[in-house]
Amino acid sequence: MQCAAHPEVETELACSRCEKGICPRCLVHTPVGARCRECANVRRLPQYNLSTETYARAIGAALVIGVVTGIAWWLFNFFTYGFFFAFFVGFGIGYVVGEGVAMAANRRAGPPLQVIAAAGVIVAYLTRTGLLVVADNLRLADLRGFEAFALVALAIGAYIAAQRVR
Repeated sequence: MQCAAHPEVETELACSRCEKGICPRCLVHTPVGARCRECANVRRLPQYNLSTETYARAIGAALVIGVVTGIAWWLFNFFTYGFFFAFFVGFGIGYVVGEGVAMAANRRAGPPLQVIAAAGVIVAYLTRTGLLVVADNLRLADLRGFEAFALVALAIGAYIAAQRVR
């Protein structure tokens, strides 16, 4: 018997529903046996089906929450000094941004939303750094000494935000 999708492949396996010949590349394991792709009716989980509207809401939430948390981070910037405080600042920002994106996307999940949530944390970092340069009249060269802890907070925040929509 030949595979229905790959006529050059000889096989002894047939779909348990339609009896078409299927090769190991075509077979889909189901609770009732091996089936072809058409009969298995493989669909994505609804949690991972994302519309354009969902992406737009998630991006909007990431931008707004990123800017708001960036302003809050700038106001309480003295808490970023030291690894211990940077860890909690990053965790808090990541949690807030990740939850906001998850709520805006109706608790959907998937890699694109993880990227959007992590980008929201980057927006918070850029907002904070921009406010330090503009409002506090600091030069970027002046930020070198304590930016390492802010980068730790950024990395932790991006990881936590991505995990909230995983």
